[in-house]
Amino acid sequence: MSERVAVIGVGWSGYRPVSPELSYKELMYEAAVKAYADAGVDPRTEVDSFVSVAEDFIEGTSIFDEYVPDQLGAALKPVHTIPGDGLHGLATGVMLVKTGQAHVVAVEAHSKASNVLSLPEITAYAQDPVLNRPLKLNSEFIAGLEMHRYMHETGTSLEQCAAVAVKNKRNALNNPLAAYGANWILDDALNGPQLAWPLIKSQASDHADGAIVVVLASETRAKVLSDRPVWVLGAGWCNGAPSLESREWGTVPYITKAADMAYRQAGIDNPKEAIKFAEVDDTYAYKELMHLEALGLCGRGEAGSLTEEGMTKTDGKLPVNASGGSLGMGHLLDASGMSRALEVVLQLRGNAGDRQLAEVDIGLAQSWRGVPTTSGAVVILAN
Repeated sequence: MSERVAVIGVGWSGYRPVSPELSYKELMYEAAVKAYADAGVDPRTEVDSFVSVAEDFIEGTSIFDEYVPDQLGAALKPVHTIPGDGLHGLATGVMLVKTGQAHVVAVEAHSKASNVLSLPEITAYAQDPVLNRPLKLNSEFIAGLEMHRYMHETGTSLEQCAAVAVKNKRNALNNPLAAYGANWILDDALNGPQLAWPLIKSQASDHADGAIVVVLASETRAKVLSDRPVWVLGAGWCNGAPSLESREWGTVPYITKAADMAYRQAGIDNPKEAIKFAEVDDTYAYKELMHLEALGLCGRGEAGSLTEEGMTKTDGKLPVNASGGSLGMGHLLDASGMSRALEVVLQLRGNAGDRQLAEVDIGLAQSWRGVPTTSGAVVILAN
């Protein structure tokens, strides 16, 4: 358990609202080829184990790892599926390396959301089958309840939530991967149809297709294979109460617990000082604010005003979602967390192009698996 773990290769494909000309296998193959080239490894001989992040309900098939070996170069190699979020898959790869089960691991996450004709019904199926599912509550209704409670408890305004959408849409204009960049003003994020009061459609991310592959290596292998490793300092995760009746609504304690686990591993006592930038889940604009507070990057009820003041802009004290987040790039289903980690890696390498942040050495990626879950993960990365 003494060896550190590094990201030595990344690859991606897609990030478009629709991709009718490509199957999910082709998206994965494109991302894998780029990641292996970036890492300088041959998957057939140098990668010891493979992790795929997928949810069988969304994929429409069972035992999804049966469908991934060919396009990942993983034939006759250990492959398994994590039915969770991309950062859960990344954490699994880290554990495979740290426990000595593997020296090099490839982790894959993807979205082919445009293929799913009944996505709202599928996500609603995740609700408690006895207490909640018979009520036929859709995901936006539940998000609206949480948003209202959060705003009530913290005094956060609808304008402060809208400021998140404006910031992330504008950030996405500097990201060639982003599908939903726009030069919005506040009124653009305050107008439009209601999804479930007070949640407005303009403050909810739209889906995108894409795939991401990350190659992890032990410290020994990383020093041989890479001249620019990005080190995984800590990885934490937590699952909270599954039913709507037994959870907290104005806060997200599962994110705090996941962050505490990652901070402890990284030796971080004061995240406000240690973390230079963050990529956090913004499935809905208000969630970015909730998550910043839960991560300890600002005080309770402060995220909204700090966003209004510009602290989380790319030139602010704590840049948040310089990539554009899910609001700007598109929501990649269970690959969204991996998308956040990909941006952190690119920033730490100095490969983020026009959105490159100055003098960053430690970054945070955080994920949330979406309504109705209380499931999230946090990864701390450093160069």
